Amino acid sequence: MVKLLRNYIVISDRITEWVGRMTSWLTAVLVLIICYDVVMRYLFNQSSAIIYELEWHVFALIFLFGAAFAIKHEKHVRVDVLYTRFTKKGKAWVNLLGTLFLLLPFCWVLLVAGWDFFSNSYKFLESSSDAGGLPARYLIKAAIPIGFFFVLLQAINVICRSALVLGDLPIKLPGSD
Repeated sequence: MVKLLRNYIVISDRITEWVGRMTSWLTAVLVLIICYDVVMRYLFNQSSAIIYELEWHVFALIFLFGAAFAIKHEKHVRVDVLYTRFTKKGKAWVNLLGTLFLLLPFCWVLLVAGWDFFSNSYKFLESSSDAGGLPARYLIKAAIPIGFFFVLLQAINVICRSALVLGDLPIKLPGSD
């Protein structure tokens, strides 16, 4: 069982790391899109619905696909005032209970609702309601369940790591970052 937990941790860490690193490149893409938008708007007095929507879509992708990466590297929002004072096992209990009772249900709700949101959009081949906006709006809506699937993978990772700590088993994993 311990080997299974460790294997899951290594595999999910690799997936999360790869997705996070690929997602980080979207920040450069977003900066370029915004710079283009600013130049076109203020120097040439032109704006475009497609560029404006593209900015929001890329931002959404950064958030949705970067969330699991933030959890992996413990850069997510947490009230550290008390957490930093806890022992290693105390932190493991907080992580375990918080993940089981808060993060997993949240992921489940967003996976189910996100899938419905995407499938309804795909069913009607939804596109932007703005003239000149982006076609295939269902593609960005597909990012919701995909992003929360990655968060779910990382949530299970947190549960596995917490179980190892609580069982007094070594957490150092071969092949992990």
